Amino acid sequence: MNILLINPPSENEIIGNNPTIIEEERGYNPPLGLLYIAAYIEKHHPVQILDTQVEKISYYDLPHIISDKNPDIVGITAMTLTMLDVLKTIQVVKSTNEKIKIVLGGPHVHIYPDETIVQPGVDFLVLGEGELAFKELVDNIHNKEMLKTIKGLVFKDNGVIVNTGTRDLIGDLDTLPFPARHLTQYMKYSSLLAKRAPITTMFTSRGCPYGCSFCDRPHLGKKFRWRSAENVVDEMESCINMGIHEFFLYDDTFTVKNQRVHEICDEIIRRKLNIGWDIRTRVDNVDKKMLKKLKLANCERIHYGVEAGTDRVIKVLNKGINIELVLKVFKMTKDMGISTLAYFMIGNPTETKEDIMTTFKFMKKLNPDYVHITILTPFPATKIYLDGLKNKIFINDYWREFAKNPKPDFKPPYWDVIFSKEELDELLIYGYKSYYIRSKYILKRLMSLNSFDEFKKKTKAGLKVLFMR
Repeated sequence: MNILLINPPSENEIIGNNPTIIEEERGYNPPLGLLYIAAYIEKHHPVQILDTQVEKISYYDLPHIISDKNPDIVGITAMTLTMLDVLKTIQVVKSTNEKIKIVLGGPHVHIYPDETIVQPGVDFLVLGEGELAFKELVDNIHNKEMLKTIKGLVFKDNGVIVNTGTRDLIGDLDTLPFPARHLTQYMKYSSLLAKRAPITTMFTSRGCPYGCSFCDRPHLGKKFRWRSAENVVDEMESCINMGIHEFFLYDDTFTVKNQRVHEICDEIIRRKLNIGWDIRTRVDNVDKKMLKKLKLANCERIHYGVEAGTDRVIKVLNKGINIELVLKVFKMTKDMGISTLAYFMIGNPTETKEDIMTTFKFMKKLNPDYVHITILTPFPATKIYLDGLKNKIFINDYWREFAKNPKPDFKPPYWDVIFSKEELDELLIYGYKSYYIRSKYILKRLMSLNSFDEFKKKTKAGLKVLFMR
C-alpha cells in the first residue's frame, strides 16, 4: 500500500472572522499528527507527507502532484475549522483517481463521526489517537469483516455505517516512534517568536486534566499521559542532528508534573544541548524553583493562558486562576529572564465593555513580550458551547448542522448576547493596536532584535497590526 498523508491548503478556514496576527506569530508548524502516523507505519508501508501550507501548494497544483505520487490511500487530519479545505482536498484527490481510499482522523471526526462518514469521498474514519488504528486499517483495508473487529474505525458496509468504538488511549507514549520529520521539508518551518530557524513543534505529553469551559480535545482525553525525560530529550537530540535547534513544546500544559519538568531540564543541561525552546502552561502550575531550572535549560519563552483581566470573567471561564497570581507569576518569569506571551479572549459570557477595557488595561500592566487576543468562539463539544445550547443562547446546534452540510459561507457566531459581531471585531482591533502600537513597546522590541531577518519579520507583523481593519 502506497500512503500519502496530506496537510491541506488553508484557503477556506472558517475561523476567518477573528482578525489576528496568528499566522505571523506562529509561522509554519509541522503537522505533528500526520508525522506521528507516518513514523508508526513507515517500517511497514511506503508513506509520504505533503504539507501544502509550508510548500505553498495550491489547489491548482494539487492534481498533478497526486497523479505523480499515485497513492492507494490518502490520510487527512480533520478539524471542524478546516473541514471546507479537507472536503475540497478530497474532491481533488477523487477526481484525480476515484479508487484512492480517503481516511480522515482528528477531533472533528471524533465529535461528529456519523456526519463525517457520509460526506462525499470519505471512505474511513479513525477515532481518537490514530497511530495504532490507522496501521491496522491499512493492513486490512480490503477485509471489511476484519475491520469490524478493529477498535477505532468508522466506515460504510453496503450503505450501513459501522462504528467499532473508540479504542483505549495509548498508555506508554515512549513506545511511539519520533515524528517523521524527515518526510517533510523541515528546514522551511519558522516562527516570528523564534530566535533560530528552522523550528519544530513537539508533544511531550497528551491530555489536559483541567476544566476550562472554552477548551476541549476529546480525541486525546482528559487523563494526563507523559513521555519520560530521556525519551523527550532523545527526540531533541535527533532534531539537532537534522539541523533543528528551536523547539515549541506544544503540550496543552507542559508543567502538570513538576518533577518531570525538572528531569527534562536536567537532561538537557547534562547533555549540554545548544537549543532554545518554548512551553505552554498555566500560572498556577509553575514556581520559582521550576522557572530557575527552565532558564538554566535555556527555555526562552513561556506562553500563559490568562484569558481575561477580571477575576469575575476568569471564574466564568472556569479557568481556576486569579489576577493576583497572574501578576506574581509574570513578574517571576520576567525576573528570571524568560520571555512571556499572554493569551486573552474577549466576548466571553456575561462580559461587558467595561470588562473588556479592563482586560486591555491589564494587558499593559502585565506587559508581556507578546499578547495574542481572540474573540471567543464556542467550539464543538466544549462546555461553553453545550451551556449555550442548554440556555438557548444558540437557537440551534450550528456546529452539528455544519458537520452535516459544510457550506463555504458558514461563519460561527460569537457569544453575542451583549455585543454584535461588528462591535467585537472593532474591540479586538482596538485591543491589538492599543497594545502593540506604543512607543515604549516598539522601542523594547527594537532593542531585542538579533538580526536583520528578525527585523524584517517583526516589521511585517507590526505593519499588519497597524493596518488592521
